[in-house]
Amino acid sequence: MNELLLTLCLTKWLNSVVNKKTDISTEEKILEAAKAVFTEKGLDGARMQDIADKAGINKALLHYYFRSKDKLFEVIFLEQAAKFMPGMIEMLTSDLPFFEKIEKFVDAYITVLIENPLLPLFILNEVNKNAQGLAKKIWGSGRPPITAVQQAIDKEVKKGLIKPISALQLMLNMVSLCVFPFLAKPLVQFISQTNNAQFNQLMEERKKEVKRFIIDSLRK
Repeated sequence: MNELLLTLCLTKWLNSVVNKKTDISTEEKILEAAKAVFTEKGLDGARMQDIADKAGINKALLHYYFRSKDKLFEVIFLEQAAKFMPGMIEMLTSDLPFFEKIEKFVDAYITVLIENPLLPLFILNEVNKNAQGLAKKIWGSGRPPITAVQQAIDKEVKKGLIKPISALQLMLNMVSLCVFPFLAKPLVQFISQTNNAQFNQLMEERKKEVKRFIIDSLRK
């Protein structure tokens, strides 16, 4: 009797483990499929049926995991934003030489946007809906350490290496130069007559242009 009970308990536990792994696998497939469809068709052009087809599941199962397209979009890009934005600030407050920080910041920022071209749109939409809510999701109860960035700038100014500038203005300059082409991607592609692959190559080239522009504007 004890052996039978033990067998039943073990079987139940194994089934729960298998089901949990299946759930995780299904959710991961959905998220990968959704990211691909959103990137290809945009938020407005993507349909839940497209995502279900891409993930190899039926639409009912997709709705079981994620109630709506907007919720799915939020899950994907909030995760990216939460990884990405704090890392950019940490880069600017690191011990690297100042100009190297800027170079790495621009390289990393544009690389992430090439891989996640809808990320700026997501952030812009979330900021317009609830800026404080988005900041809380990304930084928790804290705020971006602008003061630490300013201290790093002030050290370089005292060394006579760069012109004085506020940390906020510097960050606005860098982010704007990196982000705008992605926010205006359809227009940029129309003007430049580029497809997606050519646009990405243009953005790779833009890394050099943005780094040079920012550093030249700071250098004494």
